Amino acid sequence: MQWWGVHVGILGGTGPLGRGLAGRFAAAGNRVTLGSRQAERAGAAAAEMADAWPEAEPTLAGAGNEEAAGADIVVVATPWDSAVETAVGLAGLLQGKVVVSVANALVKEGRELLALVPPRGSVAASLQARLPASLVAAAGHHLPAPVLVDPSRRLVADVLVCSDHAEATAATMALFGAVPGVRTLDAGSLAQAAALEAFTAVLVGLNRRYKAHSTLALAGLDDTDGVAPRGTGST
Repeated sequence: MQWWGVHVGILGGTGPLGRGLAGRFAAAGNRVTLGSRQAERAGAAAAEMADAWPEAEPTLAGAGNEEAAGADIVVVATPWDSAVETAVGLAGLLQGKVVVSVANALVKEGRELLALVPPRGSVAASLQARLPASLVAAAGHHLPAPVLVDPSRRLVADVLVCSDHAEATAATMALFGAVPGVRTLDAGSLAQAAALEAFTAVLVGLNRRYKAHSTLALAGLDDTDGVAPRGTGST
């Protein structure tokens, strides 16, 4: 299967991260279904996005999570502590599909956000354990929601992708790599998701301390064989 111009479903997509991903994916040429436990809420969120993302609006719609789970590739964008429960409830619809986890297990302690260690070491690995018939990938953990959701702001970011399934890695890299300003990198097996998720706490702390919305961008890979350039589409 070609992993561009596909139907993307986003579970729990009405928050800033879900809406931001939906807008970016739709603007990159995909059909996107923004999912929610309440279809009406998702429909309202999609309607609100129409003015901000006029080029995305024709291929962006809101629906219940069940309809979003029927897409070709499904992104789990719920809060981290409900990601597994939400996905397991839709396991039949997710069977055989690429499922992308973008969640980070973080908890506030004092003025800092600290990384937790979920069962299996990461949210993504927990999803894979409970969805053995799905192809789970972890990606997008370090993309700042305030930038994603604002179509006037261009991303310059590396998205690290890890999975135990080559098809899931390829699909996820193609999906994120089509977003303008994004470069995707194969970060290895799903065991690496623990480090990717935990580092988000450091990045969020830096952004709060310096009042910024920085992203992760790695130097020294531009001339490496097999590394694709950043997405060059326009938003």
